[in-house]
Amino acid sequence: MSGVQLPANLSEETVREISESRDEPGWLLEARLDALESLETLDLPDVIQTPGRRWTNLDALDFESLVDPLDQADETERASDEGVEVLTFAEAIDAHPERVESAFGSTIDPEENYLTALSAALFTTGTVVYVPEGVDAEDVTIRAEMNSRSLFSHTLVVTEKSSSVTILESIESGESVDSDARYFSNLVEIDAGENSYVQYGSLQDLEEDTYSYSLKRADVNTYATVNWIEGNLGSRLTRSDVESELNGDSAETKIVGAFFGHSDQHFDVNARVWHQAENTTADLVTRGVLDEEARSVYEGVQDVGRDAWNTSSYQRENTLMLSDESEADASPKLIIHNHDTEASHSATVGQVDQEDLFYMVSRSVPPQQARNMLVKGFFVPVLEEIEVDEFRDDLEELIAARLP
Repeated sequence: MSGVQLPANLSEETVREISESRDEPGWLLEARLDALESLETLDLPDVIQTPGRRWTNLDALDFESLVDPLDQADETERASDEGVEVLTFAEAIDAHPERVESAFGSTIDPEENYLTALSAALFTTGTVVYVPEGVDAEDVTIRAEMNSRSLFSHTLVVTEKSSSVTILESIESGESVDSDARYFSNLVEIDAGENSYVQYGSLQDLEEDTYSYSLKRADVNTYATVNWIEGNLGSRLTRSDVESELNGDSAETKIVGAFFGHSDQHFDVNARVWHQAENTTADLVTRGVLDEEARSVYEGVQDVGRDAWNTSSYQRENTLMLSDESEADASPKLIIHNHDTEASHSATVGQVDQEDLFYMVSRSVPPQQARNMLVKGFFVPVLEEIEVDEFRDDLEELIAARLP
């Protein structure tokens, strides 16, 4: 049995009201109700534990005060490129009912854990991106503003054979609400068809009264590529999972992550890849900076299956701490079931190099400016991995704004 207390305002009548107000088909209502029922038995997502310590205390989340299912509001701007359809979830159900029904829950099981089920039962916003065969699209943007105490979002991306798309998603806080804390949930499913290419960039800059949970997962088929870019700077507690399942021959993925925390922010950041087929390639690169009393925990998993011959899989994670009060832990993992594998992983946690700082100060660079220059330089390896100029510029601006 789950140890999580169900909110009193969460009931079958609540879920039916959400679904009926959106004029949803019966299959989606049933999926919502199944997710609702499963909440009584599901557990929260696993978190990293070290001897004597549980790094992220999701059990402390008070969903009674955080979640208001019938009062969800957002302002979302969607921009499309020629040939690609970028629709609200409701529009997509009308335009492509069978495609949406097939894609929903195909990559992320709504009943995977308590938070996915809560999101599947209650989501009121979301986007469906459909890229037909042979279409190349670059300028797809989803810019969302959260204007309520809680907000649940669900995004589906479907790319047909030999198509490509670059999607930039951002979420920030909008109107203030009469609440001490907020909750944001975002599930993203990508079904990448044969020989298709998807680049999905996500930037989270919510106000620091917010608890955020996101799970993004891709099903990467034969000769397909899915590249993720994940930037987290906002919220009080961030739980971010970015995952790729390489299910087709010669499938590829790259997961690039960056976070910057200050005050008492907490980041629980996870990157995972499953190599299920032959000739697959993965590269995981994450860098984070912590100042003041901020904390982070990172888990990176490279799982090589028995049939994943000729696998290449690499992982690098580095965390820089700017104060003695900040804390970080990193747990890179290699799980290899096929000997025909070339793989490596590394993780470092440390403070600003005092020799570098002394050298710059001795060359007449003021101490604060020297430290800021070192922080900017620390993020360069991640920024260099970002091919989209707009996303890289936005992330650089947010990093610079965070520096004193």
